[in-house]
Amino acid sequence: MEKLQKMIAEKSVVIFSKNSCCMSHTIKSLFLDFGVNPTIYELDEITRGKEIEQALAQLGCSPTVPVVFIGGQLIGGANQVMSLHLNRSLVPMLKRFGAL
Repeated sequence: MEKLQKMIAEKSVVIFSKNSCCMSHTIKSLFLDFGVNPTIYELDEITRGKEIEQALAQLGCSPTVPVVFIGGQLIGGANQVMSLHLNRSLVPMLKRFGAL
């Protein structure tokens, strides 16, 4: 869990993803299209990816990918990110935390 906290604090936008997940691809594309430069961790490629995935599950993330943190705060998965985007809250949040 401590390693996860360090990873989350690294940058204003952190995405936990898997290359094999289509929703992960969609969320990464959304942020990249906005011009955000997120830190992206591909849990199916990195060392201790399963351990990090378990820590995300302990935080209540279900499913465990994609999971987005903005400004160190857990935003959630694809549904939560898309809801913020559709109600026009995502861009102001990204600006507030210096991601845009």
